[in-house]
Amino acid sequence: MEHPILFLNILFGKLGLPVVGAEEAHTLLEQVLQPHVTYTWLVMLVLLVIGKLAVSRLEMVPAGGQNVFEVVISGIEDFMIGITGEHGRFVFPLIATLGFFILLSNYLGMIPGFFAPTANINTTAACALIVVVFTHVIGIRAHGAKYIKHFMGPVWWLVPLIMPIELIGHIARVLSLSIRLFGNVFGEELVLGILFFLAGLYLAPLPMMFLGLFTGFIQAFIFCLLSMMYFAGALEHAH
Repeated sequence: MEHPILFLNILFGKLGLPVVGAEEAHTLLEQVLQPHVTYTWLVMLVLLVIGKLAVSRLEMVPAGGQNVFEVVISGIEDFMIGITGEHGRFVFPLIATLGFFILLSNYLGMIPGFFAPTANINTTAACALIVVVFTHVIGIRAHGAKYIKHFMGPVWWLVPLIMPIELIGHIARVLSLSIRLFGNVFGEELVLGILFFLAGLYLAPLPMMFLGLFTGFIQAFIFCLLSMMYFAGALEHAH
């Protein structure tokens, strides 16, 4: 749910750009100026700035902010290696990028005047497609043509039964990842919007906002955890 006042929409309106609702957006420019697109670019810009600041003054003996970043990054990497194995270390940049993007997007919607890109199904579907497509890319990279055995089952005479089930299951991964993330973030946005309208002056939304800090992290964690499991399944040998 979009907040009644979105700062970027106001800015674009002042600049004379066409800011319209999703149902009225027909031209490419109107589509590009939709909140889930503009705030996605804002999230990416913030992440780029944070990344630049994090590596601007690297030292052999980490201290301060560098120490915090190294602990966070190494912790995520070690957790991922425990699931994918050492041979899956190369997927860490994608997992970390998706994790930080989703986390910051979830939190952005808690600020009045901002919009959570993950509260739009287009954003979550794009993230899910990246994960599912990359799953098959690394599967083919690791096993070549033998990757098809992942879809054929343990014995040859079960192939006509197992292959359609496997194909449907892999397609359903896109729906599972995207709808789960979208539904939870959109629901939180909806509740926050209602509370701000009804009792915003009396700090009534604060408990929901604190809960949103927890659920925003959990949703990012679940998305990344499922992605790790998909990647690990593609890298292992078919039985």
